[in-house]
Amino acid sequence: MDSAKSDETSDVVPEGVKEANWSGVFAMSLCAFVMITGEFMPVSLLTPMAAGLGVTEGAVGQGISMSGVFAVIVALSISAIAGKLDRKTVLVALTGVMLLSGVLIALAPNYLVYMIGRALVGVALGGFWSMSASAAMRMVPMEKVPKALAIFNGGNALAMVIAAPLGSFLGSLISWRGGFLFLVPVALIALVWQWITLPSMPGGSEGRKLHHIFRPLRRSLIAVGFSATALLFMGQFTLYTYIRPFLEGETGVSEQLLTLILLMIGVAGFIGTSLISHALKGNVYRALMTMPAILAICGLLLVQFGDQLAVVLGVLFVWGFVATSAPVGWWTWLSQSMPDDAEAGGGLMVAIIQLSIGLGSTLGGVLFDYSGFESAFSVSAVLLLCSGGMALLCMGISRRVVQPQVAS
Repeated sequence: MDSAKSDETSDVVPEGVKEANWSGVFAMSLCAFVMITGEFMPVSLLTPMAAGLGVTEGAVGQGISMSGVFAVIVALSISAIAGKLDRKTVLVALTGVMLLSGVLIALAPNYLVYMIGRALVGVALGGFWSMSASAAMRMVPMEKVPKALAIFNGGNALAMVIAAPLGSFLGSLISWRGGFLFLVPVALIALVWQWITLPSMPGGSEGRKLHHIFRPLRRSLIAVGFSATALLFMGQFTLYTYIRPFLEGETGVSEQLLTLILLMIGVAGFIGTSLISHALKGNVYRALMTMPAILAICGLLLVQFGDQLAVVLGVLFVWGFVATSAPVGWWTWLSQSMPDDAEAGGGLMVAIIQLSIGLGSTLGGVLFDYSGFESAFSVSAVLLLCSGGMALLCMGISRRVVQPQVAS
């Protein structure tokens, strides 16, 4: 069963791309930057947005959940919706959707229009990330795919570094509406740049029915790999969602120092995504096993030494370095394990990541409220260690699948 290829494909990856299209890769990285910045900018603008829309901060915050829900829906359905369309056209259209969402949110006269804008953010995110691995495989030689994916995630990491402070700065300078309008010309640049540089990426010759996206899960290699991915993101967000109350309550940092620490974590993540392609050369499974183990150790160190600022700073730098770059490892694994159907795999990956982030955040919140940070961070470490164990199992399955083919 594991060695059998998917019987229907939604995208056709060309045999052996010879020359890397780095301009197209960087165009998609800029698009990723715009999308992630737009997704998380409300975090630092909740109060003025709530006042401007006449609702509570909590209601504005629900817009982030709204984008997540639509990201899952689109990720699971994008292959069926796109059908035979050229993926270049689809990616440019998704960038246009992101541009439109920025305009709607900035000019929203009421809460309903704001939520429609947030739904469009989810549409753009879900579709873009679902197609990212497939697009990378069509723009660079196979051995360069990890580097291309790292560049995509570099835009993601950079957005995570500056989204909150940028929103806060622009909000104080030109109002929260001006902050969202600021993203519109950047999205337009990304749209035009992609239109000029992305190659034609024809869709499959046959359409894909919606339920076919789950077929890869019948292969144990894919099912175990996606389980490891889910555990990785659950473990990360069981801890990281509550890093601020931990730092304020246990470590005792000031608000000014808290901002610097969060910025440090983001910078560490950007460095990590810049270097991760080197660690993924050769056996990608070594990195997939090692990274969650390092994160688990970080979680346990925070439990043990949470009141010691110097230790906490060092641990969180390592956390940012590894946690932000870890997804590149699983996207690389996806491109290697599902080269014949990377688009469908990308849809599943995005859906699993979004669901796992939600589950991890919810689990961490319950544990944090009722048992303290020690319980939440310890469970995070267990989940991360399980992710590493599943990656080890995944490596064993992959060797059993490949061995008969080599022998024959």
